[in-house]
Amino acid sequence: MRKIRAAQIGIGHDHAVDTIKSLRRLEQYYDIAGFVAPAVEVEKYGERLAAFAGIPEMTLDEVLADDSIEAVCIETEEVSLSDVALACAKAGKQIQMDKPGGLDPETFEEMLRIMKQRGLVFHTGYMYRYNHGVMDVMEMVRRGEFGEIFSVETHMNCRHAPEKRQWLETFPGGMMFFLGCHLVDLIYGILGVPEEIIPMNCSTGIDGVTADDYGFTVFKYKNGISFAKTCAEEIGGFARRQLVVTGEKHSVTLCPLEMYAPESILLYTDKTDYTNPSWVHQGTKTRTEPHDRYDDMLSSFAAIVRGDKENPWSYEYELQLYRIVLAACGVEIDYKKEIVL
Repeated sequence: MRKIRAAQIGIGHDHAVDTIKSLRRLEQYYDIAGFVAPAVEVEKYGERLAAFAGIPEMTLDEVLADDSIEAVCIETEEVSLSDVALACAKAGKQIQMDKPGGLDPETFEEMLRIMKQRGLVFHTGYMYRYNHGVMDVMEMVRRGEFGEIFSVETHMNCRHAPEKRQWLETFPGGMMFFLGCHLVDLIYGILGVPEEIIPMNCSTGIDGVTADDYGFTVFKYKNGISFAKTCAEEIGGFARRQLVVTGEKHSVTLCPLEMYAPESILLYTDKTDYTNPSWVHQGTKTRTEPHDRYDDMLSSFAAIVRGDKENPWSYEYELQLYRIVLAACGVEIDYKKEIVL
């Protein structure tokens, strides 16, 4: 099995340290050429550099000009993701870019167009795509086990310090852009393009925070209502992260969507299946084996780059998802416009 020579660009994304740690662990798949730490990010997140000890530091231009570097993991601050990805696309790099993309739809679309024209891999950091419970549910959807699905309910909550919550004003929709994008990916992946999107994002006002630290968006479909809820001021929110899929034949709850196994950095998911229509039926409960969300994601990226597997998410899917995310954040965008790349 050939190794992929790769570089990480950025330390500003919340997943940046986990990504480089995973690249180190996956030494059978990756040869790490170096990393790029933009000065503006070093000023804010300099303590994260410890995770890169022993890895050569490079400039962005050096990475782009180095033809031996086949792939890049882009972990800059969210506002820079699409700009950096566009530069990497023009340089012919295979891209793993963290979620959800930058703030400019035109840049994101141009980047995807170049990636498709050149046949390059574009893979995004929606880590729930590799959550074992979510993967099981998606397979159930494909097999038609739910019958007609009329509702998908998603929660992704936590509790951040006031400074972090105020920082959310960087993005349209605040928390809906920052973490809610994961939930939008789940809803769109299961139900497709909604007929209507109703953003109701707001600020709790707690601690004087004025940013939208409470994200809530409704997605209307022909046969029901689905929603995404993501709050940055919720005690116990991590333990109540969940996905609920309700159909005519079967319902499933994943809760907690992720939880740390005892004395471990690995995560498991609790799943409850409901097929008995009795009001008092407790459901069938199962638990996934603990796994590392980043190892699974980056192992898959390596396999796609090597050509050992097909990317399950097309360029068109990623562009449609990005448009729906922006609409869920309150951005005026025609998310139903035909996708042409």
